[in-house]
Amino acid sequence: MTVEHGQRTGTSSALGGAGRASAASPRADVRLAIPSGGVDGAEAAAPGRRPKIEARGVDFFYGATQALHDVSLAAGDCKVTALIGPSGCGKSTFLRLINRMNDLIAGTRVAGRILLDGEDIYDSRIDVVDLRRRVGMVFQRSNPFPKSIYENVAYGPRVHGLRDKAALDEIVEKTLRGAALWEEVKDRLASSALSLSGGQQQRLCIARALAVEPDVLLMDEPASALDPLATAKIEELIHELKERYTIIIVTHNMQQAARVSDMTAYFYLGRLVEFGETAKIFTNPSRQETEDYITGRFG
Repeated sequence: MTVEHGQRTGTSSALGGAGRASAASPRADVRLAIPSGGVDGAEAAAPGRRPKIEARGVDFFYGATQALHDVSLAAGDCKVTALIGPSGCGKSTFLRLINRMNDLIAGTRVAGRILLDGEDIYDSRIDVVDLRRRVGMVFQRSNPFPKSIYENVAYGPRVHGLRDKAALDEIVEKTLRGAALWEEVKDRLASSALSLSGGQQQRLCIARALAVEPDVLLMDEPASALDPLATAKIEELIHELKERYTIIIVTHNMQQAARVSDMTAYFYLGRLVEFGETAKIFTNPSRQETEDYITGRFG
């Protein structure tokens, strides 16, 4: 992947497609008048406090296709930020930029800056392995390893060189408790992780991410494949985890975004349309396009 640094000299006024698939066209009665440069979401950061994650003028390309346009956004420490918008709007692409998962895709290119604690994560001196330890990822579909429950959680610390059994035992229990799973699995840690229910597997994946002590937790629609009871447990867990972690979550569920997040960013066609406190976004958005999406007029 190519990385471009430096000041931006301008932005395209055309609304390009986001991701590999473009978003569905809105209904004809919905008027979209997004400024060519989007909005500056970095301005929503708490005054006088450096945000945990900050994007500044980020553009992203899959080959010749521009997926993100001039995105600026700040996520506060120990806050939950929800990314919403229709399919193909660029929210998952943006999420994957934060721990450089898009590096694995040939022909991609990023411009602008993304800062973690004030440090540019695309700087050539950054250790990407360490970055992904600090910025954990939980995917849409639970993806436990075909190993025991214990080994799934211990995997990350082992990769980072921890071999002491007592220390691993402590980490496994601590993170399973942190993921609200310990009481359900403590008597069968040697059992296959694949024997767990879908909701349990997703909480195990959260525990696996927490085991390497990240600063930030990225969640890409973590409850989209779960039933309402399992979804409620994931949401309760998010509330608990935000006391210790910065969380950025992609969701198509408007009610979920309203329930779990402190800040909400609305993306459309690769641009950040609006970013602000969740309560305001859902009750009194500044832009008509945001209201149209939230109220179901399109999307």
